[in-house]
Amino acid sequence: MTDPQLSVNAHVVDLARGWIGTPYHHQASLKGIGCDCLGLVRGVWRELYGQEPEVPPAYSPDWGQVSGEETLLAAAKRHFAPVPIDALEPGHVVIFRMRPKAIAKHCGIISGPGRMIHALEGTGVCEVGTVYWLNRFCAGFSFS
Repeated sequence: MTDPQLSVNAHVVDLARGWIGTPYHHQASLKGIGCDCLGLVRGVWRELYGQEPEVPPAYSPDWGQVSGEETLLAAAKRHFAPVPIDALEPGHVVIFRMRPKAIAKHCGIISGPGRMIHALEGTGVCEVGTVYWLNRFCAGFSFS
């Protein structure tokens, strides 16, 4: 019998790969037109479920560093199932702190062993190795 979660995870990776090449655009979430890291995850969610779970508030590139609020983590906890960092698999969402003790403000989707898909300013949506990012991982989540 096939594990339904494995099927969902594989589908998430396929959907995320469909966004590769989308230019970076802060706060956007339009495949092939522009998105940021959250826009990528939002877009994959829409492709899976038909609509977004909530409309994100306007946000700046600093994501709450001024207020100290963990806005991105709080939203992820409302809509995804938590996954331990050491149990991340392809199809899982990973959230990052760009510096130790900084606010979590970047996210991506694990695409394979040592690989992830994310959106970066100046680069757009791309698939990269995770070696550089591993020590920045602060939380993992599953779409279901």
